[in-house]
Amino acid sequence: MVDLSDITTELFIGGEWRAATETFTTMNPTTGTGLAKLAAAGTDDVDAAVAAATAAFRGDWGSLAPSRKGMLLNKLADLVEADSERLAELESADMGRPFGMSVAMMIPNLVATLRYYAGWADKINGELIASDGYMGGPTPTHAYTRRDPLGVVAAIVPWNAPLMILGWKLAPALACGNTVIIKPAEDASLSILRLADLIAQAGFPAGTVNVLTGVGKVTGEALARHPGIAKISFTGSTETGRAILRNSATNFKRTALELGGKAPQIIFEDANLDAAIGGSAMGLFFNQGEVCAAGTRILAHRRVYDSVIDGLKAAAQGQVLGDPFDAATTMGPLVNAAQRDRVLSYLERGASEGADVVAGGSAPDRPGYFVEPTVFAGRNDMAVAQEEIFGPVGIVIPFDTDDEAIAIANDNQYGLSATVWTTDVSRAHTIAGRIDAGAIGVNGWSPLAPQLPWGGMKASGIGRELGYEGILSYTEPKTVTIVL
Repeated sequence: MVDLSDITTELFIGGEWRAATETFTTMNPTTGTGLAKLAAAGTDDVDAAVAAATAAFRGDWGSLAPSRKGMLLNKLADLVEADSERLAELESADMGRPFGMSVAMMIPNLVATLRYYAGWADKINGELIASDGYMGGPTPTHAYTRRDPLGVVAAIVPWNAPLMILGWKLAPALACGNTVIIKPAEDASLSILRLADLIAQAGFPAGTVNVLTGVGKVTGEALARHPGIAKISFTGSTETGRAILRNSATNFKRTALELGGKAPQIIFEDANLDAAIGGSAMGLFFNQGEVCAAGTRILAHRRVYDSVIDGLKAAAQGQVLGDPFDAATTMGPLVNAAQRDRVLSYLERGASEGADVVAGGSAPDRPGYFVEPTVFAGRNDMAVAQEEIFGPVGIVIPFDTDDEAIAIANDNQYGLSATVWTTDVSRAHTIAGRIDAGAIGVNGWSPLAPQLPWGGMKASGIGRELGYEGILSYTEPKTVTIVL
């Protein structure tokens, strides 16, 4: 059992910890028993957080020099790096990811994102604009644009990668001069509560960052509707994203929505098969398959189809399910009972629709919310190929031509990411240009870096995070024209 004695489970508002009227209990996904009792923010708490964030935006944080903002982000990165094992431990306890994955990828990505945007803090500039004169006449003008911060931003974070995805929102928002209210997912709040302590240690002015644990239908909806919030950045389900978009229309908030996915991985006949099978298995099983960019549709050229089936079967059967703190474990439990049951319902549906079970197909007989890593062989019109499952479940689909592969890849409501496996450089560029997705990996699944914009098309959302796009998304262009 992970020791939580050093974790404050109240609300972090205006630089102080505050109790809430209501609480809720989270579960340990490995054992199915209670893990932590957390504060549940209500509408009054949301009002208090918005007031604190507004005061900081108009006061100490807003008046701080850009270079000082960058220095604080770098200091926070140092504190996160020093505390990385504790943060990783909390995430693994909360949502079941093997501890080694948390240490090796998730926390380092947060550190890298903080440092990347720390460098941007004093480099956000407008442009000088040439014009023909005032109203097109002979009187000259001096015109330029500014890029101003939006104000108070709400970041609603998912449970599958809390700190990493929070970093994609928090770091650029702060670098641009905004203040932030964080709403963690109910099932994975502990690492973000720990981060709140580190933010205070770093010396950010009170109210710059606030953390509201709570239930989405109360806390999240109040944030989306609040007139004092300028932007909502949300990562989660497409259904919830639609609700946030509707609610945020009350004051025409800016929105960034990174939603569902059903990413194709296309394995061509000329691919390095060992790399393609290993990489596709990673894209399918990493983080228990609880990844919006999970490569769950494996499109294999007919010439290599049997080899791909055999390779993914071996990869599935080679997974070691167990406690996330056991070094031998390669796949932990799903986050909660509801998610486990949802995934199991898709396993039943896949079999009922005629998909062949290559590996897995059920839940192991043990405590906790475990599901066997599962590989189907079937068609793209099956539910397991069309709908986001958010678990370790994939389907292998054969194709014969490049055009057929593209048609299958694009025949889906989602468009977040895709992977192309080929040794033909010309084909790689051509196919990447034809896939309807926001991010394409070639010979590597879902490459992530702070410098690379991330976001989707179609039902996978709107807007982009990371890279310079992150700076643009957290600033408002303002035009100034001086008649000379």
